[in-house]
Amino acid sequence: MATHKSALKRDRQNKEHRKSNVAAKSALKTKIKAVVTGVESKNKENSLNALKTVIPALSKAGAKGLIHKKNASRKISRLTKKVMTLAKNESR
Repeated sequence: MATHKSALKRDRQNKEHRKSNVAAKSALKTKIKAVVTGVESKNKENSLNALKTVIPALSKAGAKGLIHKKNASRKISRLTKKVMTLAKNESR
């Protein structure tokens, strides 16, 4: 355990930041899951609406460093691809 005053403060800050990061990542995963379940249930409207909310959230998380920028970009790309294949299949 830290004994210096500054080390104790840093420990407190790390705990608070960790709580915030865990909550933000959990919310992000929930938004991603909404898109995936929309695609699995073949509901075009729900999956498109969920995609519109998850894209800015992933971009923001990547910009802030919550997840890596390329990880955010990859997730956006894959989710968009899933939703668009659903839209393409429905138009046939």
